[in-house]
This record gives sequence, structure tokens and C-alpha cells, in this order.
Amino acid sequence: MGSAKIIDISHAEMVFDTKKGSFHALADVNLSVEQGEFVTLIGHSGCGKSTLLNLIAGLTRATGGVLLYGGREIAGPSPERGVVFQNHSLLPWLSCYENVYLAVERVFGAREGKGKLRERTQAALAMVGLSAASAKRPHEISGGMKQRVGIARALSMEPRVLLLDEPFGALDALTRAHLQDELLRIVAETGSTVVMVTHDVDEAVLLSDRIVMMSNGPAATIGQILQVRLARPRDRLALAQDALYMDYRASVLEFLYQRQPRRAA
Repeated sequence: MGSAKIIDISHAEMVFDTKKGSFHALADVNLSVEQGEFVTLIGHSGCGKSTLLNLIAGLTRATGGVLLYGGREIAGPSPERGVVFQNHSLLPWLSCYENVYLAVERVFGAREGKGKLRERTQAALAMVGLSAASAKRPHEISGGMKQRVGIARALSMEPRVLLLDEPFGALDALTRAHLQDELLRIVAETGSTVVMVTHDVDEAVLLSDRIVMMSNGPAATIGQILQVRLARPRDRLALAQDALYMDYRASVLEFLYQRQPRRAA
């Protein structure tokens, strides 16, 4: 992990205008992410995790505070910050290859020939193990494969930061575990900085260098940050019996349990 800040968030606020009036989603959020770091955002539903990720992506503008990427204010989306959503958002009429190629062409098409663009597309699909499925359309592949195409598309743009919004949340347990392992491998190969939203405590501990625990909304903020000092590469089977892993897991569960939303009577 590097020592240079790539993302720096200072006193970020987010207020949405709704039909019922103003909704204060985020309040006084302060967070820095270093180059090469893997950070997860965790908390109960409605705590602003995805809102914060969208602010980093530049998909939404903060109503207060400052968000910097590489020392410059985040003013909108950028290929340097690749995003993967829980809904893969693939174009159904295009093949896996064409979905990735579209992103490659948009970022590199003005300065590279078609041969180089094809190489980039094929390399991204190979990285997620989908070379053999490149000609298939989204309806012809599984949910896990669709998510891998989404990750390939984001990686094909060679982002400095990979932003993941619960990309494995809708998958079965075995597929999810496989893609978590794939993500660990890819991040180790590329050295990417990652910010990931998750509801899954085990996923957060397995993947993270730091776990950012959000308080409940409205006016959600960062309640606690946990440094995960587990050696890499990480083996999920070995970690299942690791005392330090279990301590981290218990710490996150305790935080979430203490802030469990009250149920209406």
C-alpha cells in the first residue's frame, strides 16, 4: 500500500430535495484513501454508503464540503474512476466483447488504432476469465459472468480507482466467494485502488485494508474505521480459523449491532 492520498474527502455533506422536503443523507464525512488501498464502506441500509460512492465517482455533486481526486476537485465522472454497480448495466443487444470494447473505444479511441483497442478488450476479458464467452450476449450468461463483464469493462479503462457498489450482492454464496477471490487476484495484479460498498461483514474483512463503518441515517457519517492487518495474499479457508480475522469480524458485527435501526411498533 502506498502513502500518497489519491482520494481526500473533507466535511462532505449531501442533502437531497424530495417531494417530502429536504433529506440530509450525509453529514461531515471525512475520509482519505491512499494509492493501492482497498477500502470497504459498510453499514445498515440507508446509511449513505452508495451516496458516498457516487460522490467519489462524480455521479453526484456534494452540497457541502470538498472531495478531491489526485489533489483536484471531483467535478464529474472520469475514466480514472471506474464504477461497477450491483446491476451490471450491460447493453443487452451487445456481446460481452462489444460491451467492453465500447468503453475501451470511448477512452482510448482518439489516440489508438482498432488493433490496439481490440487487444485492450481481449486482455480485460482474459483477466476476468471470460475469453471463451466473449461472443455471448448478456442473456446467454449467468449473473456471476455478467458481473465479471462489468468488472472487465471498468478495468479496460485502466482506472486508477475502482469503485464497486455491492457488485456481488445479488449472487449466490459460491459464486460470490469465487468472484471475491477473483477480485483479490485482479487487484494484486493491477495495483488498483478500490473503494467498495458492501453489506457483508465477511466480505469486508476478507478484502479490506480498512473498513469504514457508517452510522445510520439521516445525516449519516463515519462512525468508526477499522484497520485490517491481515497479510496478503489472503486465503479464505485459512482465515476461517484465524483468531485475528475473527476479532475483526466481531468488531464490525458489534458496531452494526449497536446501531441496529429501531423497528416501528
